[in-house]
Amino acid sequence: MSIFTAIDFETADYKRDSACAVATVTVENNNIVHRYTQLLRPPRSKFVFTYIHGITWADVQGSPTFAEAWPELEAIIERSDFMVAHNAPFDKGVLNKCCEAAGIITPDKRFSCTVKAAREAWQGLPSHKLNVVSDHLGIALQHHDAASDAEVCAKIAIAAMELGISL
Repeated sequence: MSIFTAIDFETADYKRDSACAVATVTVENNNIVHRYTQLLRPPRSKFVFTYIHGITWADVQGSPTFAEAWPELEAIIERSDFMVAHNAPFDKGVLNKCCEAAGIITPDKRFSCTVKAAREAWQGLPSHKLNVVSDHLGIALQHHDAASDAEVCAKIAIAAMELGISL
């Protein structure tokens, strides 16, 4: 059975290199085996999205940069057969831009999108946003908290795969 990791980023501003938080949840044999959460100091101190995730410059100014946090994150990604994210193009884009800005070679990992999996698995939902799918599945969510979002994403992936949906 494969090992996959759900990943979620929160960003400070409109640029994809502005990750201010990252969380991963690694799943092996449909069991969560590892969790990682890290606040990150983005390249700019102006925060546009504090109103969404509650993170401010004061919260992250002493945190590692993406490049400084990379060795631990890279090890998590490398142990995984593939990655999942809810709205994978966003999180993959953040990962790619943060790697690019840090001069790091972007990992060559397949990304699967749990929004797409949720659309296939639970077609009758009014939308397939993270909060809607988590409510449908009865999974507690603290929306826009990277650790909670990654955990729910992992659980959505598990539930979809148990229904026979390929990720």
